[in-house]
Amino acid sequence: MKYDVIIIGSGLGGLQCAHILSHAGMNVLVLEKGEQAGGCIQSYKRRGLAFDTGFHYVGGIGEGQSLHAAFRHLGLLKLPWHRLDKYFDRVTIGGQTFSFAQGYDEFVNTLQAGFPAERNALKKYADLLKQSGGQQYNLLNPSAGEDVFSSLLFETSAWEYLAETFQDPLLINVLSGTSLKMELRRESLPLFTFAHGNSSFIESSWRLKGDGSLIVDSLTDDIRSYGGEIIRCACVEELIEKDGRLVAAQCTNGETYEGNIFISNVHPAITCNWIKQSGKLKKSYRARIGSLQNTFGMFTLSLRIKPRTLSYFNWNQYIYKKPDVWTFHLENNPVGGVLVSCRVPEDGSEYTQQVDILTPMPWSWCEPWSHTTIGRRGHEYIQMKERFAGECVKLAGRCIPGLNDMIAGSYTSTPLTYRDYTHTPDGSAYGLRKDYTDPVLTTLSPRTPIPNLFLTGQNLMLHGLHGVTMTALHTCAEIIGREEIWNRLKN
Repeated sequence: MKYDVIIIGSGLGGLQCAHILSHAGMNVLVLEKGEQAGGCIQSYKRRGLAFDTGFHYVGGIGEGQSLHAAFRHLGLLKLPWHRLDKYFDRVTIGGQTFSFAQGYDEFVNTLQAGFPAERNALKKYADLLKQSGGQQYNLLNPSAGEDVFSSLLFETSAWEYLAETFQDPLLINVLSGTSLKMELRRESLPLFTFAHGNSSFIESSWRLKGDGSLIVDSLTDDIRSYGGEIIRCACVEELIEKDGRLVAAQCTNGETYEGNIFISNVHPAITCNWIKQSGKLKKSYRARIGSLQNTFGMFTLSLRIKPRTLSYFNWNQYIYKKPDVWTFHLENNPVGGVLVSCRVPEDGSEYTQQVDILTPMPWSWCEPWSHTTIGRRGHEYIQMKERFAGECVKLAGRCIPGLNDMIAGSYTSTPLTYRDYTHTPDGSAYGLRKDYTDPVLTTLSPRTPIPNLFLTGQNLMLHGLHGVTMTALHTCAEIIGREEIWNRLKN
């Protein structure tokens, strides 16, 4: 059987492309290397509780907001979304706590109370976020013109913009304090990435009443209902090219799947390595892709909380020891900042059963065990994880007094875990590193030199649930046209 579209990788971007294209009437096949679909939004179960791996909250799904139309088309609005408090993010630096409010005006008013001299700068910053928020969605409009605003943001340093716009160093740290959902790196992070990564959450912020598998199950059920097919444990080993176009994906199970169009949701360097012989994929393109660096990974501590000991808190807590939000992870003792996220009680009570604590973990911390596999990393690796976990709990305890005594059990993951389960190089949390000094090199198009091979996922332009969704829409627009995508979203 020959498929209209073969999608490699069932992470969020792959599943969303499969959903859009199968809904459009195309015969779609998804090939997944692992036993479980979902990539970085899959979950796992321990003693009756499901724990998330990468998903914690999403922004902009309210009526008329930047992600609403896409989620409506993808059938995701029907999930049990739970809106966070007005003050959805709280940033504690040293002994001070600052709140981020939903709504751009409220966002400015709340922060200017603590920084009255910065009101005009905050309004300017909020206008920038508002303009960048729905930009990628609006670019799908067939009548949209050249995106000068976006290109300028790609070529601007996020750090330099903040340093030039705001006078108070503490405010710069506060505004950056919710950005553990991206790699803060002074020498490379584009303003576009920083702005897009923060804007949608100010529109509105939401958690699921449940785990990320609800998203995966909804997408996969719809794909199958539209006639699409998903095959797990199908590890691609070669993409076969003939006469300048891909014709088939060959898997290690001995099966070969033929297709007219191919989409890779897998890291671009891995994708290139699958194409053994090509008249289209030149050495220069392979070298370009192979030279790109990956963002850092995350250490995640998932806590099982003793019954009726911790009341649910309907916001995210970011906690830092010192005002060094951009650099703390570079130190030898790097747990200087954490994100604490609370699971919505599913039993109707006021008490939570689960808390996740996340902190950046550069690959260098994992390199001594890079040659190992899950369950065979040794005692020193276990000790390293226990030390990180202890430091995370201690820091989170600044905002949750007595947290250590509430813990009934814990589970940890490192970039090595992500690498081995989701097959992400270096266990990268946010894909390829974007660099404002060379945006052309580090920002990838869905198109490749092979005319029927397309890319999608967090390695292209944007990461996160919002970013990957926008990228999937742009990938599909390259295949069925912007007008078709735009009409489907509008109707």
